[in-house]
Amino acid sequence: MPDSDPARPDPDALLRQAQAEGRGRLKIFLGAAPGVGKTFEMLSEGAARRRDGVDVVIGVVETHGRAETEALTRGQEIVPRRAVTHDAHLLHEMDLDAVLARHPRLVLVDELAHTNAPGSRHPKRYQDVEELLAAGIDVYSTVNIQHVESLNDVVASFTRVRVRETVPDRVLEAAEIEVVDIPPDELIERLKAGKVYLPEEATRALGHFFSKSNLSALRELALRRAAQAVDAQMLDHVRSLGVGGTWAGGERIVVAINELPGAEGLVRFAKRLADALHAPWTALFIETPRQQNFGADDHRRLATTLNLATRLGGRIATVPAVQVVEGLKAHLVEARATQLIVGKTVRSRWFELLHGSVVDRLVRELPGVTVHVMPLADTPRAARVARPVTAASWGSRAGYVWTTLMVAGVTALGTLLFQVLALGNIALLYLLPVMAAASLFGLRTGLYGGLASCLAYNFFFLPPTGTLSISNPENVVSVLVLMGVAIVTSQLTARVRAQADLAAASANANATLAGFLRELTALGAVEPVRRTICAEIARLFDGRAVLLAPAEGRGMVVQAASDSEYNLDTMDLAAATWAHDTRAAAGKGSGTLAASEWLFLPLVAGERVLAVLGLSDPQAGDPIRPDRMPLLVSLLDQAALVLERYRLEGEMRDLEAIRTRDRLRGALLSSVSHDLRTPLTAVLAATAELRHRHDDPLLVTVETEALRLNRFVANLLDMARVEAGALKLQIDAIDLSDAVASAAHDARRALEGHPLRLDVPPDLPLVRADPHLLHHCLLNLLDNAGRYGDPGTPIVIEGTHRFGRLCLSILDQGPGLPPGRETEVFETFRRFEGGDRAVGGTGLGLAIVKAFAEAMEIGIEADNRPDGGGARFSLSFPPALVVRTPPNAI
Repeated sequence: MPDSDPARPDPDALLRQAQAEGRGRLKIFLGAAPGVGKTFEMLSEGAARRRDGVDVVIGVVETHGRAETEALTRGQEIVPRRAVTHDAHLLHEMDLDAVLARHPRLVLVDELAHTNAPGSRHPKRYQDVEELLAAGIDVYSTVNIQHVESLNDVVASFTRVRVRETVPDRVLEAAEIEVVDIPPDELIERLKAGKVYLPEEATRALGHFFSKSNLSALRELALRRAAQAVDAQMLDHVRSLGVGGTWAGGERIVVAINELPGAEGLVRFAKRLADALHAPWTALFIETPRQQNFGADDHRRLATTLNLATRLGGRIATVPAVQVVEGLKAHLVEARATQLIVGKTVRSRWFELLHGSVVDRLVRELPGVTVHVMPLADTPRAARVARPVTAASWGSRAGYVWTTLMVAGVTALGTLLFQVLALGNIALLYLLPVMAAASLFGLRTGLYGGLASCLAYNFFFLPPTGTLSISNPENVVSVLVLMGVAIVTSQLTARVRAQADLAAASANANATLAGFLRELTALGAVEPVRRTICAEIARLFDGRAVLLAPAEGRGMVVQAASDSEYNLDTMDLAAATWAHDTRAAAGKGSGTLAASEWLFLPLVAGERVLAVLGLSDPQAGDPIRPDRMPLLVSLLDQAALVLERYRLEGEMRDLEAIRTRDRLRGALLSSVSHDLRTPLTAVLAATAELRHRHDDPLLVTVETEALRLNRFVANLLDMARVEAGALKLQIDAIDLSDAVASAAHDARRALEGHPLRLDVPPDLPLVRADPHLLHHCLLNLLDNAGRYGDPGTPIVIEGTHRFGRLCLSILDQGPGLPPGRETEVFETFRRFEGGDRAVGGTGLGLAIVKAFAEAMEIGIEADNRPDGGGARFSLSFPPALVVRTPPNAI
């Protein structure tokens, strides 16, 4: 068994090691529940690495207001977050591009299971982390056990809480895991002390998720999942080194299944054993030449057993082999399995003497594996022999004819050479038709050739010739030896033929996969790819194929089909929708919505379901045989990769068009604003000189409008700076009372005719911000309120600090903002007609406010006043920007 030799390094493991070269390393701080100290531990280790000289930055860290955690962020470099507006809320996400451009040696990324805001490059934060790793950047991250995909339903079963944000298990398997663990009693005390949630939230959590029994179970799950990840990494390492042995750092279970009744009981026992040991398990089917004799009932039972294993959470594997024992041994060695479950049927003594016992061989030849033998329910003899015996199972008629002709030919040749060759040599000639018959037509035809050869040798060459009697006892031995050699030769030749058939089947499957992928990649558009997927799969599996995908407001829509006469009813569309939503098979033969005539399988690339493929049999039979399911799954994986490539190419084209448009707009803004600045400066200087000489109201108007135009030009320049990414922050502690007073003084011209009321308490805490940018934000907001407020109405600047939220609001009295469109007011060049934004202007002032505020990580919101008397614009300072202790305070 060269392929399963444990002393030979595993090519796949070596390939994974080669692919890891140049990639960053991921370390995950795994916790049983919120509050155990994952983020604190990550920041502490990051700070230690930084003291050792490693280039460390913080990509994103959620402190949740915990003082001890916030203290660890001070003194560390923090990459500013990217602000995203969604559903009237301002969200701050990790700036992936900024981290890639900074390219540190190590980046700290909190909450790996986080879902990014719509519009981000990746829907999940762990996908951002994968891009960082691909760029060669090491990443530290955190995750709770309830966010692990494979354990999501297990946690929900006893906590009654199902989290929607999950991380695939493959991410953990490729990472170094450090379990951050504290006893449940200590975590409960932390919760009561308000170190995890606010007091009212903590009281509710103690009665539900944070019960001691739940925390104990979560703690055990975290420890076991970390042990499984370590075990998987250890196996990959020993495989790359070619080290033998089972290396049972963790239990690994394999259950051998077959087509006989009772195999489902083996699968259920494997599930119970795996749950008891918290171990992964695999349902294994060995493909042998005897599978060619399977009937419809055999295929159906095998499919049912495989589907049951899938539903119970096990992996499925099929291994081609000449004999069952050889296939089992090869897979067990490859998987480093520690426990094997096999079924044993009732066999006669004579059968065991002739064929041996599979169980005895496994126990004898696998000393490092625990073998569980489960008795299979004995089926009535009539039921066991009810398998149809077809002519094909006994060989073809042409094979027997050709074998007879070959025996006759050897007899004729022997007659011609009888005077030259000895009698024993003529017997050897009869081995030729035996070997040819066995290799060309199978074992039974070879045995027929051996019997025919013995009879011909006896009848034509052994005295007395012309009879089947033998006079010389020595010739009896010759006939028996010839018969024995013929039988052994037939068996050996038939075995070689079976191995050749298996190799040919494997080569044919590989050629099918390569040809399918080559044909798809040769096409230049996504529509021909979809049609080719359906046509090729329908041809390979002798059925009909359709490709469906969800359309906005229309449910699942057919994108391509192999036959225009397909028919999908309500049940079929429901099965397709279920397959798309759950990323699992549905329809006929799947165990879910089996009343459908179609089998639907999802095409998955990464975390995205691209489409659903439906397959049916025109004769209303099973859409696919179970033994061909692995080939179909491989074809769908390749099709998904090709469709994903076209999707990404389309997104890249759209992104490049947006980038080109933004570059042109930025260049235009910069050019126009600079060209306007020079003549405006001359106009303002000349107007000021004329006003000293003449007191003319027209000069005041000219100066006022020139100043207004100058402000528009300044806005154009600022927007060009924002879009070019040229903002440089100078963060300092600012007194909001002073900042508001300064902005109100500079905006007095824009506020002419509007009384200004300052309602900013002098005891507001200091905030961390850029003084120049904050001043500019306040100026633009005051200018906006002065232009759009009704004449003579007051403008109010209001500061509040309630429940940890520091907010600075500017309120006017005007028509207000159109309901439901409040966030649009911050878009570039956007002015509403018939509302609060309908007065003249460039539509840049508020867009600049939003850009400057996001750069300083200050929230900006627009809404209507609660009393309905105008608009309100609010700057919201998060707790991280609030200075609780003024500088130089004693």
